Amino acid sequence: MNKKIKNLFKALVVLVALPIYAQQGGMWIPSLLKGMNETEMKSLGMKMSVNDIYDVNKSSMKDAAPHFNGGCSSEVISPQGLLLTNHHCGYGQIQAHSTVENDYLANGFWAKSMAQELPNENLEVTFIVRIEDVTKEVMAGIKDKDSEIQKQAKISENIAKTVASFPKEKWQENKIKSFYEGNQYIIFVTETFKDVRLVGAPPSSIGKFGSDTDNWVWPRHTGDFSLFRIYADKDNKPAAYSKDNVPYRPKHFFPISLSGIEEGDFTMVFGYPGRTQEYLPSYAVEQIVNDLNPVRIGIRDKALKITDEFMRADQGIKIQYASKYASTANYWKKWIGESQGLKKTNAVQAKQDFEKGFIERAKKNKNTKAYADILPKFEKLYGEITPYAISKDFFAEVVQRNTELLSAAYKVYALESHASNEKSFESRRANLIKGQEKFYKNFSKEVDEKVFEAIVAMYAKDAPKQFLPKELKDANISAISKDIYTNSKLTSYEGFKQLLEGDAKQVIKNINNDKGYAFAKALIENYMSNVLPKYEELDREIAALQRTFMKAQLELYPDARIFPDANSTLRVTYGKVDGYFPKDATYYEPVTHLEGIMEKYVPGDYEFDVPAKLVELYNNKDYGQYADNGKLPVNFIATNHTTGGNSGSPALDAYGNLIGLNFDRVWEGTMSDIYYDPSICRNIMVDARYILFIIDKFADAKHLIDEMKLVEPKKNK
Repeated sequence: MNKKIKNLFKALVVLVALPIYAQQGGMWIPSLLKGMNETEMKSLGMKMSVNDIYDVNKSSMKDAAPHFNGGCSSEVISPQGLLLTNHHCGYGQIQAHSTVENDYLANGFWAKSMAQELPNENLEVTFIVRIEDVTKEVMAGIKDKDSEIQKQAKISENIAKTVASFPKEKWQENKIKSFYEGNQYIIFVTETFKDVRLVGAPPSSIGKFGSDTDNWVWPRHTGDFSLFRIYADKDNKPAAYSKDNVPYRPKHFFPISLSGIEEGDFTMVFGYPGRTQEYLPSYAVEQIVNDLNPVRIGIRDKALKITDEFMRADQGIKIQYASKYASTANYWKKWIGESQGLKKTNAVQAKQDFEKGFIERAKKNKNTKAYADILPKFEKLYGEITPYAISKDFFAEVVQRNTELLSAAYKVYALESHASNEKSFESRRANLIKGQEKFYKNFSKEVDEKVFEAIVAMYAKDAPKQFLPKELKDANISAISKDIYTNSKLTSYEGFKQLLEGDAKQVIKNINNDKGYAFAKALIENYMSNVLPKYEELDREIAALQRTFMKAQLELYPDARIFPDANSTLRVTYGKVDGYFPKDATYYEPVTHLEGIMEKYVPGDYEFDVPAKLVELYNNKDYGQYADNGKLPVNFIATNHTTGGNSGSPALDAYGNLIGLNFDRVWEGTMSDIYYDPSICRNIMVDARYILFIIDKFADAKHLIDEMKLVEPKKNK
């Protein structure tokens, strides 16, 4: 990395502060908040120091905000390791402990003592201990003349060396992540706790109120939270589950504010946003809107409608598919809103306008003139990759994600490739058999057959014809489906295990004689031969060009407010409580109340039923200390820039107290992963007072309230 670019990274944290009205979102690295970010945060109303947010030498907020199981965020809210995250983040664990006779999804679960807290296999939370820039070490020895493959090989080698040599304690781990499209590298020292127990969860009629109808929608009335507890060994260090483990003693935990929020209040969200693409060229955004999202949406729409019919008719299937359905529906609806938002805000035109200015700037200086060629190269590459990208998404959505028999076959195909190595084959077979037990517990042959028939037919009809395997050309999909689900052993766990019996030679014979596997293998090998190689070749070229495009933006716009795209690392985003205008003559206020739940209440409805006790508490106005002027707040929105992975993130006030729990975004603003527009982009949070109310008044779990620290920061203002 040259000195100029290195200095630009330093400059990013000392830019001139923007006025309040120009707050434009952003996902910032907590160790780099000094300067512009701190000034802007204080202009928005923050009362604490950025050292309170991130500090290596003493406890800070980073020590209370672990990554939850690699996909969500969470926060510690008591000195005894009590952990708060979303209901949908803990959904898999709640489901795993549920049965038809004892359905925690339907009825909720509340441990009355620590002895009743439920252990969870393979559930872990990871804390950040330290964050440091290691760009110099990772980029050492990289030459401009190197090919892209050579550069990536050297970077991988340097990352491995740096990970191995960077100081850490023996129970900790080093992880390096790329920022600014590979122009910067940062190391995270982490520690992971693997004994995490379920403490409490409201029934789905609270934790998932509104279900898929209200998902991504405002006004919202969802109590999307669940409680866990972190356990450690006697020395407060990470340890595997043991009855001898004790509640974790955190370095920091968040006090919870009873003062609530009002429009204009400062808010900050702390968590692990998964992935954004804020700096894509216009050609990429056009491809997403016109080509890729329609494929993903169409396939999932079909699969979800079929699954929903079965879930509504059969309680057992509802339990089996609840978590899978929610996961599939989440991004299906997100992509719909994303496409609509990108069109509404004219994001492609905004990108094109920026690109015109970019080219003009590039041409003005002889040292940057070559950057003017970036956009024409993007146009050519995206034109070439589009049919491959469409085929890739068809394969991913049909084979890998939404047809369970085909996804099981895909895993077996990976095993077949190791048949020549006996030791590797045996190890992988054992792991596969063990892993698929849980898979088949939640598998219904009847459901999957109908999904298979519908979406494989879409694959055959709508995917680019030049890349279709012969098995899908002019095929009778209905007959294929019936044949496979009648004869394939992949339709049950017992059959799956039978296929994998014997030595490697026998297994290979077994699986290739299975009609389900043979069909899947044909699709897989066609994809591996005719789609993936060229896609990856073009994608590497695009990635290299995107890295240069990012570097060029940093050079050509030295005073711009440029934050790195999300990559599942700890970030801070901040804004203010604010309503918005979703369409002409319509204004959405920023807070919803329990009255709104009762307005939506439909007795016995799958999505809008309400527990009798909640109705009773509402009728008696029995809100305890959690009401605001006689009304009970439920959800609120703000201008914080969030994305997937921020589910479960703590929402904090100006003093660092917990005021809410992030769980969603408004539908009109889901395009913020690609294009953030402050006029309509809002994150949705559960009000902390509603969480406390449910725990205290609804669940009668006051012992949990007693271990928290409740504060009223506005009382003394």
